[in-house]
Amino acid sequence: MSKVLIADKADALCEKTLKDRGLEAVVKTGMKPEELKACAHEYDAIIVRSASKLTREIIEAATKLKAVARAGAGVDNIDVAAASEKKVLVMNTPFGNTVSTGEHAIAMMFAMARMIPQANASTHAGKWEKSKFEGVEITGKTLGVVGCGNIGAVVADRARGLKMNVLVFDPVMTTERARELGVKMVTLDELYAKADFITYHVTINPNTKGMINKDTIAKMKKGVRLINCARGGIMVEADIKAAVESGHIAGFAVDVYAEEPATAHMFFGMDKVICTPHIAASTKDAQVTVARQAAEQIADFLLCGKRTHAVNGDKI
Repeated sequence: MSKVLIADKADALCEKTLKDRGLEAVVKTGMKPEELKACAHEYDAIIVRSASKLTREIIEAATKLKAVARAGAGVDNIDVAAASEKKVLVMNTPFGNTVSTGEHAIAMMFAMARMIPQANASTHAGKWEKSKFEGVEITGKTLGVVGCGNIGAVVADRARGLKMNVLVFDPVMTTERARELGVKMVTLDELYAKADFITYHVTINPNTKGMINKDTIAKMKKGVRLINCARGGIMVEADIKAAVESGHIAGFAVDVYAEEPATAHMFFGMDKVICTPHIAASTKDAQVTVARQAAEQIADFLLCGKRTHAVNGDKI
């Protein structure tokens, strides 16, 4: 019987699905890297979310490992190159949390436009500061979507329903897809120059690493509001802080950070910054979906050799 480790907290359906398929499922969450490395050799497959990091060292120690499934879209917590060298298949669940993440970005936009978290905290403190929290409408405003894949498309669709003008920058987007979504494709510089709100939905790679920086911020409209529910590595955090303090960025809503967990951060305590703890995909609906999908993918591969959403399938 193949043995599967569920290394991060996942919906109970993940364990149940594996067992229903005849696999042995072991739930061990919250392990430190050295603990994970010490037991990795026991498993044929590992399921992670974002907390556990499957480094080269851990993958090399996992001598029986055949497959890894990420219950989520991003795989930057998995050393895919090391997995490929060891002929370990890496799979993700790119659609399971799409709606939840897109909805969180929209919620962040509303919260930022109307300063809802700040007004809530003030009112709970017994104050009545109506004049302090004058917000802006989003109707008729221009939203720039950087990266219009699965999640970006959800955001663009909802934004159009809110009567926003939507500009999109995505190097691989087709004109047919843009027409289908009812958005306008533009260059990144044009998006920066025209957008009142900008939301990022890109993976972390050499082209996107640090893409929000003092030079790109300088190209944006004064008073722009930014949303990052993608990856912390795409922004230079100190540059964003400086731009918020100068007033060039009127508001910033962030769910992801360069180092996580972020229990202390330069953004914390800033009046015009809304921070959430990497919860964009954390809805009950999404967690049930990705837990089931990740378990099914592992079972399908171990039992039938079927590869679903393999990110390194061409190398295995």
